[in-house]
Amino acid sequence: MVASYEVGRRRVPVSLLPRIAEVLAASVETLIGKSDTTPSKRGPAPKLQQQIERIQRLPRAKQRFVMEMIDTVLAQQNR
Repeated sequence: MVASYEVGRRRVPVSLLPRIAEVLAASVETLIGKSDTTPSKRGPAPKLQQQIERIQRLPRAKQRFVMEMIDTVLAQQNR
């Protein structure tokens, strides 16, 4: 006997999808069931991408701290 599960359905305003995706650490495409069709490059991810992925795994408070530091550096660059 195979267990079956019914997926619930919920109407959500489109404007909330980015926030929901952020909270769930998923992409909007994943939430709506669309896969990314762009082919990925072979080989290791660039260092910046690896660092961003590591930052995403940090607790929210530390993510905010890192973002503030990045914002500060970028603001100084624009002067």
